[in-house]
Amino acid sequence: MASGRPQTDGNGDAGDDIHRRWLQLLHRFTGNPSYRDEWFDEQCGGCRFWIALSGDLGLDWGACTHAGSPFDGRVRFEHDGCEHFSVRDDGTFG
Repeated sequence: MASGRPQTDGNGDAGDDIHRRWLQLLHRFTGNPSYRDEWFDEQCGGCRFWIALSGDLGLDWGACTHAGSPFDGRVRFEHDGCEHFSVRDDGTFG
């Protein structure tokens, strides 16, 4: 496990820099007019295959571990999602 804090790119707090940069990679953007209502209940943060990162970034970001997902092994925003969503057994989010 890595320790320490992520480095900033010089434009502000490192966590904010990373968050802004990674948000550009969203698969499903909740603000998009084509976002389906059922997707609000099928977000990464509630998926059994999503593992939160440690530290402050882990409040919003985690890794997908579903072998069939195109996002397997990639960092995903908790409010993103894909067609391989599977609800957690305990019903928790994040």
